[in-house]
Amino acid sequence: MFFNSLDFAVFLPVVFILYWFVTQRHLKLQNALLVAASYVFYGWWDWRFLSLIIFSSIVDYLIGIELNKEGRQSKRKGLLWISILVNLGFLGFFKYYNFFVDNFVEAFSFFGSKIQPNTLDIILPVGISFYTFQTLSYTIDVYKRKLEPTQDFVSFLAFVSFFPQLVAGPIERATNLLPQFYKTRTFHYSKAIDGCRQILWGLFKKVVIADQCAIYANLIFNNSSDYSGSTLVMGAIFFTFQIYGDFSGYSDIAIGTSRLFGFDLKQNFAFPYFSRDIAEFWRRWHISLSTWFRDYLYIPLGGSRGGILMKIRNTFIIFIVSGFWHGANWTFIVWGLLNALYFMPLLLTKNNRNNIEIVAVNKLLPSLKDCIAMLVTFSITVFAWIFFRAESITHAISYIRNIFSSTFLEIPIVRPTYLIVFLFLFMCIEWLGRKNKHALETLLLKKGKIIKWGFYIILIICIWMLSGEEQEFIYFQF
Repeated sequence: MFFNSLDFAVFLPVVFILYWFVTQRHLKLQNALLVAASYVFYGWWDWRFLSLIIFSSIVDYLIGIELNKEGRQSKRKGLLWISILVNLGFLGFFKYYNFFVDNFVEAFSFFGSKIQPNTLDIILPVGISFYTFQTLSYTIDVYKRKLEPTQDFVSFLAFVSFFPQLVAGPIERATNLLPQFYKTRTFHYSKAIDGCRQILWGLFKKVVIADQCAIYANLIFNNSSDYSGSTLVMGAIFFTFQIYGDFSGYSDIAIGTSRLFGFDLKQNFAFPYFSRDIAEFWRRWHISLSTWFRDYLYIPLGGSRGGILMKIRNTFIIFIVSGFWHGANWTFIVWGLLNALYFMPLLLTKNNRNNIEIVAVNKLLPSLKDCIAMLVTFSITVFAWIFFRAESITHAISYIRNIFSSTFLEIPIVRPTYLIVFLFLFMCIEWLGRKNKHALETLLLKKGKIIKWGFYIILIICIWMLSGEEQEFIYFQF
């Protein structure tokens, strides 16, 4: 079920009415309703994969209880490894089995041996990378005694399967989300209205920005040999906005929807394309995944506590693993490796935490220095996205080679005026709202009702006029 579908437009009000008007006085019934609604939402794609999420939830719920009872460290480690192997085992099989088989065959073919590959026709369960990391973080936190294991099975099922963020994040920590299922929730009009504004902005990002950019990004990438270097640059820029509008749009809808039900999820994007260096970009892009890798991989590896070689090693590991998390293709690994290389100068010069605050604090416009820094960071990010979008390493290299050809300075063949205008206005609105959790949080709130609601109606009209065939969110495949 897509957020931008008629199915969800019916599903959400029905669940909302049942939640607040039928089960409001009964916390356990509310949580049970959320579990049922979440399973309907997830099963809408393929009900067979509900067994995976239910099994994973049962395993980690029971292991959490046993970890709390067990005092012997060796036994506790064994329980933790059961959780890790079960969760990553499912993820590895469905997402990476054929990748490893194909590369194993290619490796032997390189040495002259021929092997008949035994690949499987595997369907990747939607959102498996997201809910796997969410439930796995619960077990790890219980193991580290940072969290008391829950005895409330229904609340735990709701935490793992909470439908707004189930299939594409944010990847929530049990320390933040799980306790919210224990407490009686009351309806707050102001929070619900702000949630609606965030949903509206998320839909605008998805339908008007991402889906429209996808039309031209797909056209150019799928026929890259037919276009000039300047047109290929436009294609890369269109994909850059497509993936941001698509993924951050999903997060906005998820967070806004959660607020309708009285839940507060963590911010997942903080206006990353206004970053002044790549370190700042990664503090603002897919925050829930970046912090997950920081806390459960980078720090356990030693983080920044060791010498320079350890810092370099850990940085490359976290970026390469992050790339591999996105998919079973060497393009994602190269994308992660490229970002690690971008990060190295900042790490070696100890400048990776220079830009913590938002750009141009309390100013309408950035300085020339900030403009240059943002332009450079945006440019190298666009370059890296080419590998992310390309079908293969060969395709990416060919695409880049054709960019830097004699046709680089030609006028682009593909230049949709309406979309360029939308992108410009989109970035202006994002800039004005960059200090908030989402762009519409405070925008025009102090203006008159006519101006404010006129603006909202314009957004709704744009969404309605440009909504065509339902487009799947990019990160559903991850």
